[in-house]
Amino acid sequence: MADTVIRNATIIDGTGADRFVGDVTIDDGHITEVGVTSSSATTEIDATGLVLAPGFVDVHTHDDGALLQHPDMEFKVSQGCTSVVVGNCGFSAIPAVPGEHTLDLSGVQANWNDLDGYRESVENSKPAVNAMMLVGHNTIRSLEMGGERRAPTDPELERMCRHVELAMQQGACGLSTGLIYRPGKWSDTEEVLELAKVVAPFDGIYATHMRNENDHLLEAVDEALEIGAKAGVAVQISHHKAAGRRNWGKVKDSLAKVDAAVADGAQVTLDVYPYTAGSGPMIQYFDIDDPNPELAKAIQLASCPAFRTYEGRMLVDIAEELGISAPEAVRHILTAPEGKSTICIQHTMDEGDVVSNLRHDRVMIGSDGIPDLTGKPHPRLFGTFPRVLGRYVREQSVLELERAIRRMTSLSCDVHGLQGRGRITEGNWADLVLFDPNLILDIATYEDPKRESAGIQSVWVNGQMAFTEGLHTQVGAGKVLSYRQH
Repeated sequence: MADTVIRNATIIDGTGADRFVGDVTIDDGHITEVGVTSSSATTEIDATGLVLAPGFVDVHTHDDGALLQHPDMEFKVSQGCTSVVVGNCGFSAIPAVPGEHTLDLSGVQANWNDLDGYRESVENSKPAVNAMMLVGHNTIRSLEMGGERRAPTDPELERMCRHVELAMQQGACGLSTGLIYRPGKWSDTEEVLELAKVVAPFDGIYATHMRNENDHLLEAVDEALEIGAKAGVAVQISHHKAAGRRNWGKVKDSLAKVDAAVADGAQVTLDVYPYTAGSGPMIQYFDIDDPNPELAKAIQLASCPAFRTYEGRMLVDIAEELGISAPEAVRHILTAPEGKSTICIQHTMDEGDVVSNLRHDRVMIGSDGIPDLTGKPHPRLFGTFPRVLGRYVREQSVLELERAIRRMTSLSCDVHGLQGRGRITEGNWADLVLFDPNLILDIATYEDPKRESAGIQSVWVNGQMAFTEGLHTQVGAGKVLSYRQH
C-alpha cells in the first residue's frame, strides 16, 4: 500500500507541457505513479478541480538563518514553496567562524565552519523545506579581508578561492556576489573572475546582484556576462530590475543583451520578484554623510529596531513629523543605537518592467524576502508565488499557467542543480503543491505583510505533507541538498 494517492488532479508537470487530468501516487518520499492508478494508499485525496504542480522553488532567498530560526518556514510553505536557494547577493551562512555571528543577512551564531557543518545544523532543526546553497563573495571577502577597500593580496585571493572550492566540493551550486554592497563593491572584475573560475570545474553557476541596477544597469550586465564568458560558467542575474524613474524601460535593453549572449552560446538566466519595490539593509544604500535625497523619498521602513514605531511608515512622513528633511531622517535612523540593523523597502521600480521580466522565458521567480519577522517585512516574503499565479497569470494573462509553473519548478531546479525535483514524473522526489487556480492570490500588503496567501490547498516536501488547508503540520521533512545529487 502506498503512502498517498492524489486522484483526479489537473496535473501541470513542470515541463511547460499542457495540463492533463490524472492521479499521482507517493511512496517512500518519491512519486511512484503518474496517470491513472488503481493503487490503494494510506491517505487518498480527491483533487477534482485543483491543480497539482511540482513544489515551487524560491531561487532567490536570504533564508540561510531562517532555516534555523524559523524551521517551520511557514512564510514559504504557505505559498507553495518546497525548496529555497540560500546564500544570495554575496551573503551566505558559510563559511563561518564557530561562536561568531554569520555574515549572511540573518547574523545567527554559527556552530559550523563550512557547508557540511551548516547542513548538519539545519537538518537537526528539521526544516519544513529543502535548501540549496550558494557561497557568498561578501562573506568570504569579509572573513579574509575585513572591510578593506582594496584588491586582495595573492595569499588572500588564494584563501578566498579555497573557500569557494570547499563549498563546491560539499555541494554548493555556485558563487554569488553582491557588488552593490560592502565589501563586494570594493572588488574589481578580475577578483570576481578568479573566484568564478573555481566554480567552473564543478559546472556551477555565477549568481550576481550586479554592480548597478539603475543608471549603469547595462554596463553591469556587460560585466556579469564577461565574467561568465571568461570563467566558463553559467550566469544567473539576480532580481533583474531598473531602479529609478529615469531608468524605467531599460530592462528590455538588458534582456536583449541576455538574448544576444545566449544566441552566442552563453548560459544565462535571471530571476524577478513581482513587485515594484525592493528591500534590504538600509545602511547599504546610503552614504550617511550625504544621503541621496531622491532615494530617501522612496523609502519605507520594514524593520527598525531603534524606532519600532517607524515600522511600516514612509520616511518622508517620519521626516515631516520630526520637522527635518528626508536625508536628515536617514541620518537620524542610521546613527541611532541599532540603526545599522534597519531594513528598508525602496519603491523605485516600474510595473511595466515587472511585466517585461515575467514574459521572458529565461526569467525565474525569486522572492528576495528578508525573513525578519519582528517588523513589517516586504510582502514578497509571504506572497511572491501566489501573486504571480493570481495577478499576472489569472487576472492579467501576462503568461499562461503552464509557462509560469515551468519557471517556478523545472527551470529553477535545472539551473540550481536540484536533482530529481521540479517535474511530476515517476522516480522524482515528491515535492508537490496542490492549489485552486481560481482562488490562488497573495494577501500580504505593505501595511499588513505577514499574511498567508489564498488558494494553496496542500504542500508535500519529500513525500510528507507539510501544509494542508491552512494547517502547518510541522513534520520537518526538508533537507540541505547537494548540487546535482538525487
